[in-house]
Amino acid sequence: MKNNILVLGGTGKTGRRIVQKLNDKGHNVRIGSRSESPAFDWDKPETWGNVLEGMEKVYITFQPDLAVPGALEAIEGLVKEAKRKGVQKLVLLSGKGEREAELCEQVVINSGLDHTIVRASWFNQNFSESFFLEPIQSGFVALPQADVKVPYVDADDIADVAVEALIGDQHNGNIYELTGPRFLTFREIINEIGQEADREIAFTAIALPAYTKMLKEHGVPEDYVWLINYLFTEVLGNEANQVITHDIEKVLGRKPKDFSAYVKETAVTGVWNQPVGV
Repeated sequence: MKNNILVLGGTGKTGRRIVQKLNDKGHNVRIGSRSESPAFDWDKPETWGNVLEGMEKVYITFQPDLAVPGALEAIEGLVKEAKRKGVQKLVLLSGKGEREAELCEQVVINSGLDHTIVRASWFNQNFSESFFLEPIQSGFVALPQADVKVPYVDADDIADVAVEALIGDQHNGNIYELTGPRFLTFREIINEIGQEADREIAFTAIALPAYTKMLKEHGVPEDYVWLINYLFTEVLGNEANQVITHDIEKVLGRKPKDFSAYVKETAVTGVWNQPVGV
């Protein structure tokens, strides 16, 4: 049976992958984005109703993160509007170990709608599609918490789980926690990327205050600086993120993608060998 599915953040890391996979399966997909028509803008609640019109299921990813101030109110407003428009199911992308994100989860869980919560560890794609890319391209990466181990998860795996959650009723009411198959430190990651990309990438550990100061000097918006500070202090090293789960295997019947496979696939694109900003 084909569904009418809204993918909020449908041009982002997980969203665009979900859109492609749902289209391949023949579902009717609407992308929720400021650049689409009708447009969706988290900062303009008046845009939400038109985008939700006629949709049966909704994938929700909030930018920049469910932990930021204002996210809870936005999720509350969206869920209320979704119910008013007759949406039947919500799939929320959340973060592992984020207390603020769990408050947003509760809004979805208590909505009275069918729902699935997908909690993801840090993404592999943070190193090729997000804020860690430019330092890698420049050949010099300085990060706090250099030796904290994280089970990075691949965006393709997250998208596959989200698609199954959207189209399969057996996932209703479940919370899935997604991780990769092994722990890695920033130091190990940069070394592996450098080897596969066949280039020198220097890595140095840096104190968090110095790192946030550097971000501000490079013109990074204040809300992103706040988020990065939060992620490094409250999320990266906490106990919830020091666990490898098997939920990807449970949902998909296969093992999650290893970081090395992601590095090999990404190196072929040449993104790590491009000049900064290209």
